[in-house]
Amino acid sequence: MRAATPAVTFDSDGVQLLGVLHVPEGAGPHPVAVLFHGFPGNERNFDLAQSLRQAGYASLVFHYRGSWGVGGDWSWANGLDDAARVLRAVRDEEFAAAHRLDPGRVAVVGHSFGGFVALMSAADDPGIAATVSVSGFDFGTVTRGLDPAGRRATVEAFDGELLPLRGTSGEALVAEMEAAGERWSLAVLAPRFAGRNVLLIGTGLDPVTPAEVHHRPLVGAYASARLEHREWPTDHALSDHRAELAGTVRDFLDRAIGGAPR
Repeated sequence: MRAATPAVTFDSDGVQLLGVLHVPEGAGPHPVAVLFHGFPGNERNFDLAQSLRQAGYASLVFHYRGSWGVGGDWSWANGLDDAARVLRAVRDEEFAAAHRLDPGRVAVVGHSFGGFVALMSAADDPGIAATVSVSGFDFGTVTRGLDPAGRRATVEAFDGELLPLRGTSGEALVAEMEAAGERWSLAVLAPRFAGRNVLLIGTGLDPVTPAEVHHRPLVGAYASARLEHREWPTDHALSDHRAELAGTVRDFLDRAIGGAPR
């Protein structure tokens, strides 16, 4: 059977989420990688999706509520809810059969806010076989360290990224972080990953998720996981490390859940 790239939709609280599924050639069933983009999603990691398809993985890129033309309102919590609904949907028997998917081999791969979503989602879903966080944003750590000046700067930074989004503001997003507090600390999740496959990738030249704040503390915290980790001297989007990123994620997933032979 030929490779295919169908547009797919998922219902999330009455809103249709739009995604693109990259299905490899062959009858399958193929292991699945669900990719979570960041805030607001300027980098959507389609290069990773294509690379993973070449390696035998069905890879899904989708948009959360309130982003990039999708209905509903953007919020951090809505993104988490959307992720959970999509992960249930790709393992639905009818959907999986229609797209040659293996619902028993599902991985999550996220960048920035998406890295946070990947870890939060997998912590609540032991059926996720492997988790990859790239430049993951640790909301709990950021909120814990916000002084008044830092809060104002964060509101302003979020306000500057709202063009592709709807139904939110910098103030609303910071207030949501503050209300969540330690519930959104990634280190707190670590015991739920004991013995599970986790890849953490940090970015050493990154003012958005500096490695000393968002990556290195998690490497120690996740010691009970089957952990692999990297830290590269690159920016938040890994602009000069995209090929290395794709190869590292592919190789990790091959060890964790196994794609098609290459």
